[in-house]
Amino acid sequence: MSELISLTAAETAAKISAGEVSAREVAQAHLDRIGAVDDRIQAFLRVDTAGALKAADAVDQAKAKGEQLGPLAGVPLALKDVVVTNGLETTSGSKILSGWIPPYDATITTRMREAGIVILGKTNMDEFAMGSSTENSAFATTHNPWDLDRTPGGSSGGSSAAVASYEAPLAIGTDTGGSIRQPAAVTGIVGHKPTYGSVSRYGLIAFSSSLDQAGPFGRTVLDAALLHEVIAGHDPCDSTSLDVPVAPVVAAAREGANGDLAGLTVGIVRELGGEGYESGVTAAFTDAAQRLEAMGAKVVEVSCPHFGYALAAYYLIAPSEASSNLARFDSVRYGLRVGDDGARSLEEVMSLTREAGFGPEVKRRIMIGTYALSSGYYDAYYGQAQKVRTLISRDFADAFQTCDVLISPATPTVAFRLGERVDDPMAMYAADLCTLPASLAGVPAISVPCGLSAGLPVGLQVMAPALADDRCYRVAAAVEASYGAPLIASAPAL
Repeated sequence: MSELISLTAAETAAKISAGEVSAREVAQAHLDRIGAVDDRIQAFLRVDTAGALKAADAVDQAKAKGEQLGPLAGVPLALKDVVVTNGLETTSGSKILSGWIPPYDATITTRMREAGIVILGKTNMDEFAMGSSTENSAFATTHNPWDLDRTPGGSSGGSSAAVASYEAPLAIGTDTGGSIRQPAAVTGIVGHKPTYGSVSRYGLIAFSSSLDQAGPFGRTVLDAALLHEVIAGHDPCDSTSLDVPVAPVVAAAREGANGDLAGLTVGIVRELGGEGYESGVTAAFTDAAQRLEAMGAKVVEVSCPHFGYALAAYYLIAPSEASSNLARFDSVRYGLRVGDDGARSLEEVMSLTREAGFGPEVKRRIMIGTYALSSGYYDAYYGQAQKVRTLISRDFADAFQTCDVLISPATPTVAFRLGERVDDPMAMYAADLCTLPASLAGVPAISVPCGLSAGLPVGLQVMAPALADDRCYRVAAAVEASYGAPLIASAPAL
């Protein structure tokens, strides 16, 4: 494996800035890696070779002119296909958007381009971000680099697999109910869901507008923090964007790496453990909690009694919002159009288009959401779910009265086998048991590797109060440092 692709993002940027290597050489090394292994991983839906090399050349030209390079200038990145890219096909993993070329960039795309980050291409995902295994993509099934017969998680499985297989040092995912943290956990990398509203949603193809949040993947906590600082910040194009300073996540990651957590109170959430959690996951989590204690943190158990209702609440709220958001795919405005032969009505064309364009999971969630919002059922289902969401937020508020951060396993199990849960939606949904509460409350949460179970990665989830993303990074960096090296370094070589 080339030395250039084994470097962290921070190391890569430093070498480019120092003139030890060119951005083009780095980009080409990663493009070569994609060419060598992605037929087995299938992380990418499309690779933008010309665009990546052009962006890398721009960084090299800026360097040659003596311009000051940003902290990630020249570093390659894999971009989830739910993020809009000007001039580059964006499908959200769905046939209904096949061939759609956006005429504009998402805000986070613009910010990454301005920072000199080199976008390698668009990664595979569960259709419209609906899934936990990347098996719901209309185009391909992505494989976990640790075991090609297992899932890389979802819905951001293409992004997590790209980072874990050294096809890119960084990636962007989106998290609606755990779609950054769960893939990060099962592929042995770092993934952070920022505070809702702290990273712009402008240019993200919407699934559930009150939950969707873009965030970073990296092989180290520092790399994720560096990317977080690039994409975060207020955006007037996004009505839900928070006009507040960006949390000092990079400084927190550097501080945490010193391994000193004296004065920090860490709460273990009682409801996020026990029955249904694999013994190996529980053992790795317990070891991580002991490491935190050894670094000076006070570790206590806390109860969040309404977390047990998060799964039911989420699968009413998210499908309801999806039902509304996906109504725009009607065969009229853009995207796929089926049956428009002049003999059919608009309603018939719309029906045929949606039948052909949407996959089974998307149809399932649209129907659930439409039912939950229908007359006579709104208060009984959607309204009640929103009340539960409020109770979950109050549980967090109560817990943070006595704790600085909360911890839990990121997933109840290690990566499950591909095909194992395809025909069992409830088993698939259970993959997000640990991650859903933070999504519903809008608080930040990170997954950091904390060991292996049966040779597969286990993730530790760290949750913090809204806008305290830096606490997540500080604790995650301390955990990472306690292991001496990123867990991904022990992954089987492809």
